Amino acid sequence: MTSFCGCSKAIAENAPLPEKFSNTHITYQTSLGDMWKMLKAYWRDDRKAATPTFEIPVVPLDIDMLDAVEEDSIVKLGHSTTLLKVNGEYILIDPVFSERASPVQWMGPKRFHASPINIEALPELAAVIISHDHYDHLDKGSIEILKHKTRQFVMPLKVGNHLRDWGVKNSKITELDWWQKTILSGVEIVATPSQHFSGRGLFDRDETLWASWVIRSTTTNVFYSGDSGYFDGFKDIGDKYGPFDLSLIETGAYNELWSDIHMLPHQSLKAHIDVQANVMMPVHNSTFDLALHNWNEPLVKITALAEKQRVPVSTPIFGEIIPIANAAEAPNKVWWEE
Repeated sequence: MTSFCGCSKAIAENAPLPEKFSNTHITYQTSLGDMWKMLKAYWRDDRKAATPTFEIPVVPLDIDMLDAVEEDSIVKLGHSTTLLKVNGEYILIDPVFSERASPVQWMGPKRFHASPINIEALPELAAVIISHDHYDHLDKGSIEILKHKTRQFVMPLKVGNHLRDWGVKNSKITELDWWQKTILSGVEIVATPSQHFSGRGLFDRDETLWASWVIRSTTTNVFYSGDSGYFDGFKDIGDKYGPFDLSLIETGAYNELWSDIHMLPHQSLKAHIDVQANVMMPVHNSTFDLALHNWNEPLVKITALAEKQRVPVSTPIFGEIIPIANAAEAPNKVWWEE
């Protein structure tokens, strides 16, 4: 098992990477008792709105609309998939464009809405950032298309093995340990800690690293939490790289049963405050059914909590272009209510 400091040393010394990765604050394991509790919870599921009862609004998007915006901006495309324009370059985070977040496309969590832009219609990308290898963040079908229009794929340690298997050139793959960085077209991309786990099958648990991300230029500073439970590491990130103009904080697919690795809404808000961000944009919600709460509960809860604590929150419609510097001024629409 390794901590955030062990891997960097291994790379510097050209030593083999560890077989397994671990968190800094907890060791996340699921016992048979935990699995039984989860199975019972799903068996007793009595949600009234696991999926939307109306068509989720989506703003159609094209390259001309994106190119017309001169300032640094961001667009939510779905779940945690977001498109940033920084320094005139496009950076795509956790691209999932497939119909299902699943190993197969004939079963598994199905999309609630179409993407605002077809994957083939995306502009040329300076970078694709991947937080970890779970299916709702790393989508094989999307990578196989994006590999032809992306200059560099940036991800945590050993996640690149998946991309190499899917035909991405090794020269296009940058793998980082926590606190390591790369600079692309004047944009600094830093891998920072998160509290989660990894794996795409039954026997590859924690064989790849997971991370949160700092994306900053001379004019813009954005933080993306990836998937994470709440931990003191957010304060460390804020102290080292904050303040941020905008935080993209995981707010969805949570439950008390797995709160160690997925934040509850009040913890998401605390993480946003810890990293010293101005505006919070909740992500990881409203596209797939991945938990036991109503599909729109994350946005209902986080907006209420933020209003109570007077924290600016941006909740754009999918496809709506939001200038990062003025995200707090963008009109919030309560689009998740029919």
